[in-house]
Formats: sequence, structure tokens, C-alpha cells
Amino acid sequence: MSAQPEEAPAPPAPSAAAQLLAQLRADRRADTWVPAFERDWSKALEDSRHSYSLTPLHDVVRTWQLRVAAAPAVDAYVDSGRDESGFVALDAVLGARR
Repeated sequence: MSAQPEEAPAPPAPSAAAQLLAQLRADRRADTWVPAFERDWSKALEDSRHSYSLTPLHDVVRTWQLRVAAAPAVDAYVDSGRDESGFVALDAVLGARR
């Protein structure tokens, strides 16, 4: 029997964060993505120090891997030229935030 529930995802490889950061640095969005990743990583590192758990670090790696994987689809959508100017702002529907 395993101590982890069956639905728990496998942890990323130990080198996954370094590989991901290298991939982000090579991307055209590096100016915005690298500082955002480093900020998320620093916060997760601090959370891990306090909780004695690697889960926050694994979550950051998984989240950023998904963002990188989704980037081509987002680029294709933006490049498709769809006009979204006719949509209603969420604040107009829900009202002003308090």
C-alpha cells in the first residue's frame, strides 16, 4: 500500500524547475515570465521552509509547465484576429467590487 492517495500526482523530477527556468529564459516572453516564475518560486520556497513540505514547489513547477504548454494555443487564439470588443465587462454584470 502507498501512503499517498491514488489521485496524488507524481512529483516533478528534481531538475524540472531548472529545466523550466531555462525554457522560460529562451521564450519570447522571458521579460515577463522569468520574473514571475522567480517570484512564485521564492514564495513557494519560503512556504516550504515553514511547512517542511515540497508540495508548494511542486505546485509552482506544475503550474508553470501548464502555462508553457498552453502558450501556443493562446498565441493562436490571439493571432486569429477574433474581435472581442462586443463583450460585457464582468464589473458591469456583477457590480462594483467592495
